[in-house]
Amino acid sequence: MKASHEIDYEIFGEEMQYVSIELDPQETAIAEAGSFMMMDEGIEMGTIFGDGSQRSQTGGFLGKLMSAGKRILTGESLFMTAYSNVGHGKKKVAFASPYPGKIIPLDLSALGGKVICQKDAFLCAAKGVSVGIEFQRRLGTGLFGGEGFIMQKLEGDGMSFVHAGGHVFHRDLQTGERLKIDTGCLVAFTQGVRYDIELVKGIRNKLFGGEGFFFANLTGPGRVWIQTLPVSRLASRILSFATTNRKEEGSVLGGLGNLLDGDGY
Repeated sequence: MKASHEIDYEIFGEEMQYVSIELDPQETAIAEAGSFMMMDEGIEMGTIFGDGSQRSQTGGFLGKLMSAGKRILTGESLFMTAYSNVGHGKKKVAFASPYPGKIIPLDLSALGGKVICQKDAFLCAAKGVSVGIEFQRRLGTGLFGGEGFIMQKLEGDGMSFVHAGGHVFHRDLQTGERLKIDTGCLVAFTQGVRYDIELVKGIRNKLFGGEGFFFANLTGPGRVWIQTLPVSRLASRILSFATTNRKEEGSVLGGLGNLLDGDGY
């Protein structure tokens, strides 16, 4: 018997997606603050300590506090929001992606019961899924992993949904097969994948390559999800346009060019 609530879902949209979750009476979905979009009448919204899973509710008050407190290390709140169907019949609640990209449905029961993902990737899940943290034990990973040292882990046997930027795809690695990825492009991987950080070789690559000094080195077996547009890269490009003047902005032709390409007057 499943420990998590069994939920049905449907994902809508292309670049700015949302997931609609259908709840039977007494079923509950959990989500991070800020992801809610809409819900039917008959769904009750409430704040819960931790993620509401059995794992986070055992061990007395101190155990609950420690379990929930670990979420602060991933930049999340001590609390999550629960959406419960307290009415009659099926009801729907929808959660939206925070920036352009894709929502990835993860059936944890079919993925070995555990998936490790970037700390800001989790969107929502069926109640019963445990949302915790995963420490990377290797010293090199901890010091130089950038976005990858403290990651989230999703455990249980229910449906969970994560979000990633741009186009998202997965690779299935065979035993011993290795894959090198930019640390920001790594979204998630199953528990059988070994994760480490490797130093970029060559002084010219480090200074002029523009990709940083380190990349993630993943070794199979297992599945890896990859994104083409990390939110940090998107934010960096937006910031560069907002804080610097383009060279052609001082000329008449430059102003005309800005008008034609949509950069304003």
